[in-house]
Parts: sequence; C-alpha cells; structure tokens
Amino acid sequence: MLMLGIETSCDETACAVVSDEGQRIRANLVLSQWAEHRPHGGVVPEIAARAHLDHLDRLIAAALDEAGIGFAELQGVAVTGGPGLIGGVIVGIMEAKAIALARSLPFIAVNHLEGHALSIRLVEEIDFPYLLLLVSGGHCQLLACEGVGRYRRFGTTLDDAAGEAFDKGAKLLGLPLPGGPAIERAAEAGDPRRIILPRPMLGRPDCDFSFSGLKTALARALQDKQHEPQRVADLAAALQEAIKDCLVDRTKVAIARFRQRYGGAHTLVVAGGVAANTTLRTALARLSEHEGMTFLAPPQALCTDNGAMIGWAGIERARLGLFDGLDFAPRPRWPLDPAAAPARGAGVKA
Repeated sequence: MLMLGIETSCDETACAVVSDEGQRIRANLVLSQWAEHRPHGGVVPEIAARAHLDHLDRLIAAALDEAGIGFAELQGVAVTGGPGLIGGVIVGIMEAKAIALARSLPFIAVNHLEGHALSIRLVEEIDFPYLLLLVSGGHCQLLACEGVGRYRRFGTTLDDAAGEAFDKGAKLLGLPLPGGPAIERAAEAGDPRRIILPRPMLGRPDCDFSFSGLKTALARALQDKQHEPQRVADLAAALQEAIKDCLVDRTKVAIARFRQRYGGAHTLVVAGGVAANTTLRTALARLSEHEGMTFLAPPQALCTDNGAMIGWAGIERARLGLFDGLDFAPRPRWPLDPAAAPARGAGVKA
C-alpha cells in the first residue's frame, strides 16, 4: 500500500509518501514557515493558511517525484482533519479531497494527535497497548494507546502545553523561534541550579499538567537583570529542567495507572515536537529503566509535524477499513478520547 500523507494543521506545510512494506518512508518533505511568522513573534493563522495554499501543490509534486511514483500508483490519500488552526486544516482537506475525487482514491481524515500517537509504529515493531506521553506546542497528554482509534486519556494540561511554555519562554528571553530548540541550545551554557523555578502539579496523585504559572515565574526571574547572556542561559536551563521534571513526575504516576489497568504491558513512548528534546528523552529513558519499562521515541524528524506520520496513520486506518467520505468536515478540536472528562482551564485544547 502506498499512501500520500498531507499535514497542514499549523505552520509546517508537509507531505509524504509512505508504504506498508520495505522502505516505509518513500518521501517526507516539510516546508517550514518560520521566516514568515518570525517577525510577528509567533504563528499567525492567516499567514499559515496562505502559505499552505502557496506551497502545497508544489510540495506534493516533489514528494511523488522523490518517491518515484505518480498519482496512479497511490492506494489512498490521508490528510490531517484536525485538530489545529482551522484555516490550514481546511487547505489540506480540500487538496486531499480534490486528489481523491479526481483519482478515485480512498480518502482518510486523520486526527493529528493520532498521527503522533502511531508514529512510533512507523519505525518500530510495537504492539498495543502502550503508554504515550504526547508533548507538543498545542498539546500535552498522557494516553493509553489501546489500538487504532482507541485511546484512554490519563491526564492532560489544565492550561498551556509544554511546547507553548518553551515558545513563550524563548520569547521572554529574547531567543529566536521555534522556542524548544532555542531553549535547548541556550541551556547548554547555563546552570539550572542557579535559579529555581516552580514545578507545577509536582507530586499530585493525578496525571494532569500545568505550565502557565511557570511562564509567569520565568518573567519575574528575568526582571531584575534583564537579558544578560549568562542570566539568559541559566534561565533557559532552569526552564528546561522544570518542564522536564514536571513531565517525568506526571509520567511516573501514569505508569502506575497504566500497569494497574493493562497488567504486563510495559512500553513507554514519547511523541510530539517536544519529544525531540534530548534532555527530556534522557530523563524518560532513565525513568523507564527504573520502572522496568521499555522506552521508545520516534526519530527527531518524526517528532515535529510531518506528512509521514499522517500517511502512516492513514495506512493503519485503511487496514481496518476506516475510510471517510468526501463530506468530512474539518475539526478545529478533536479529542483522541471522546469519553474523557473535559479539561478545565485557560488555553485548554481538546
């Protein structure tokens, strides 16, 4: 099966050709829009949608060319159907519907979060169930992945996501965007012990997260000495350390719940853009070893938004006959676990 995957939920225009055998990723192209958004200090939804319109046709043609195939060799087209910035989601969906209609191909609308959740199965032989820490700019959740389309949420953010804390932290410190890589680079020259930032929710018996107060604490710590280089490096290290500690602590609680429900299941996966952070990966690997869990993470190129994860999720859904009609409506919010109680708090994203 050869699947075209299209991802336009935020600020990367991405498409890929993915196979279910042999060399699974035949092409995986990602066009960053940061040059357009950087002058505004963050992602501007309308600019993102217009950039997707400008570049998507060309990128799809380049991906097919790199894969050495034409539209005739495809067995389906998968696209992010949500959640995300609705303008960008609409661009991707309309493009995918047009291709599916013109070429009589099956159309599959993929939950962006499921793309992240299943990305590990693109590169590793891993069975269900497994515990997933999903951390990105817009989402921060702990989930039991029971199967394709079947997820049980243990915890979520009550306000901001970890990736948003990195981005806003970088902006406060005068570092370039995207914030995660910039904070990680700056932290290499810093000492996290010089400045102690709070660890919200640490030690609580649930699996929820909160990061909005951490950003406030960072802003207050910066006020007295502003942007002195060493001060910035120390604060970057302190912020990274605090986010890491919160994520590890909440994950440890989730491991206990996961084992209680699923018995012998013993795999922990981290996915999403923040999963590319080396400090976090190292800490989660250490936690997994201590808890007797197997730790897995996708390659860094598959952590940030990409078309390969959407194409692979499309293949996983196609195997089960989970196709969508061309009347599918874009979803700005689309929870992986519809049965989970709604989270309450400013900035919550389903």
